[in-house]
Parts: sequence; C-alpha cells; structure tokens
Amino acid sequence: MSGTKTGGIKAAKTNKKRYGKGFYRKIGAMGGKSSRGGGFGSELRGKDGMTGYERARVAGAKGGKTSRKTNENY
Repeated sequence: MSGTKTGGIKAAKTNKKRYGKGFYRKIGAMGGKSSRGGGFGSELRGKDGMTGYERARVAGAKGGKTSRKTNENY
C-alpha cells in the first residue's frame, strides 16, 4: 500500500509508535535548523547579485521558454 493515503496514515502511526509523538516535529526542526537561509524565498542577495525572488523569475522564464520551443514556425 505504499504511495496511497491509507499507507501514509499507517506509516505515520508506526513512526509515532516507534519514535514518539514528536517525531514529525523533530525531523521538521532538524530540516529548519540545517537550512542556510537560501532558496527562492530568500531576500538575501547571493553571489550573483540577485535575491531569491529574482533568481526564481529568471529560472521560470528559462523553463517557460524551453517548453515553448517545440514548434519552430512561430
């Protein structure tokens, strides 16, 4: 049943039973602490001089342009 809602509920139940009620809170906190503040949501300027939002905009434009290259008769 992996990959189904029922399987996910059973897995969550098992994890909480094995590792305690705060299992998901603990692993979420670990991820948050290891984060270095970067990513597309960041307002900090990176080495390229852009904020995360600006970088996401450029990346999205590249992806959109690539996906429209299928018909060269435009």
